Amino acid sequence: MLSRTETYAQLASSFQWRVPAAYNIGVDACDKWADGSGRLALIHEKSDGSQTRYSFDDIKARANQLANALRRQGVRRGDRVAVYLPQAPETAVTHIAVYKLGAVAVPLFTLFGVDAIQYRLADSGAAALVTDAEGCRRLREIRATLPALRTVYCIDGPGEGGALPFHASLDAESAQFEAEPTAADDPAVIIYTSGTTGKPKGALHAHRVLLGHLPGVEMSHEFFPEHATLMWTPADWAWIGGLLDVLLPAWHHGVPVLARRFEKFDGAAAFDLMARHGVTHTFLPPTALKMMRGVSNPPAPGALALRSVASGGESLGAELIDWGRRVLGVTINEFYGQTECNMLVSSCSSLFAPRIGSIGRAAPGHRVAIVDEQGAEMADGQEGNIGVLRPDPVMFLGYWNNPQATAEKFVGDYLLTGDMGVRDADGFIRFVGRNDDVITSAGYRIGPGPIEDCLLGHPAVRMAAVVGVPDAERTEVVMAYVVLHDGVAGDDALVKALQAHVRNRLAAHEYPRRIRFVTSLPTTATGKIIRRSLRDGSYA
Repeated sequence: MLSRTETYAQLASSFQWRVPAAYNIGVDACDKWADGSGRLALIHEKSDGSQTRYSFDDIKARANQLANALRRQGVRRGDRVAVYLPQAPETAVTHIAVYKLGAVAVPLFTLFGVDAIQYRLADSGAAALVTDAEGCRRLREIRATLPALRTVYCIDGPGEGGALPFHASLDAESAQFEAEPTAADDPAVIIYTSGTTGKPKGALHAHRVLLGHLPGVEMSHEFFPEHATLMWTPADWAWIGGLLDVLLPAWHHGVPVLARRFEKFDGAAAFDLMARHGVTHTFLPPTALKMMRGVSNPPAPGALALRSVASGGESLGAELIDWGRRVLGVTINEFYGQTECNMLVSSCSSLFAPRIGSIGRAAPGHRVAIVDEQGAEMADGQEGNIGVLRPDPVMFLGYWNNPQATAEKFVGDYLLTGDMGVRDADGFIRFVGRNDDVITSAGYRIGPGPIEDCLLGHPAVRMAAVVGVPDAERTEVVMAYVVLHDGVAGDDALVKALQAHVRNRLAAHEYPRRIRFVTSLPTTATGKIIRRSLRDGSYA
């Protein structure tokens, strides 16, 4: 845990990693607080306003029952267990159970369609899946393609395809379970990237990844857990931002978490939720902040209990920072990272004023530098690759079953984030741009490859290219350039059909909000699409 200091220099110089050889996320984030005291762990609010509170004792008992149930179904150490659920008690219970079992969790976003789910389940070789009735319905058409998937649990009761009733199955098991002895470097979770180049890759993280997140979380939240009584984020726990920036770090410190799933994010509802529950700490993606800024009647001063707001995924401007001070009552701290290596850089308003355009300074314990293509550090003021020196506790073990892609992520001992930046003499890092084709939309990092593949699956489409185009609210939106088969008319009806095709087959947040029909696409001599020409408008 970071100790409060007067300056950033003191904070950075006084920090030392203390990662034990033996470490288990489930024991650390739950069992150590389950001492029979009934300490609050989770408040779950449903869409109808009903609330249920769970103690760490409750979470431990239920996780132990699930671990026993999974073991009874043949799940063993190292096996992958997928979690296809929204923010819910069962989601958290499953994670704790999987970690204690020594298995590997595979979180899956609920907006993923059948194609996206099929790929991730098949690629990870998941042996078990915990989902709900809707997840069982989507699984129906792809179950035959997943021979490794032996067991499915449905939290809504017996599900389609022989899915076992989650709660009834747990009720039949003992609440006693001794966690597998795991090392800090043992695999714990696979979080899939956005598929910015080719298909999505599974970033495999060790149990130590939670400890690696702590300096960045504590810095971005003003020496968390100081003054912390309740933490919340609208970010789904299937993403690294929801799981390892909020849920698990909060529980590491024994801070309760609020779970509330919004079918569609609403700024006024977010204000109301935080005010009613007295949320003290929150991670709000930039798009959520922009939508909240558009609320005409925000809470009066003093209605919110916020002590810290952190944001990451896109740079915040001066206007949004000023708005946060006026309406939220705090200075929003920006942070930076990615699925493979997260919470690397952060702001901390109690240590230094934010520099607009900067993403902050390196969080204690992380060596972040600007390097050239050969991995050599560059001088202050020079633009280059944002790189992270290994070893680092927050750094991934590698891409699941993809050693070539893992090797390509590094130059020497530096992991290259794929982003370009500049560091000034005071250590502030300014994000310049991406050297890949990732699209940043509403806080999500979206890769064009899966969307293009999905579009090509539609019978009307011959070729497709996807890029991000500027958008005032979402930073960027997905735009697709589509070449149709001969004789197919590119009309409004087809636009809607293609959008629905991607929304239903891939993910609701990845469908192209704009579609342009063209007769050809710009390509290199080897046939690769030149997306740059599509983004900058030089191709008509």
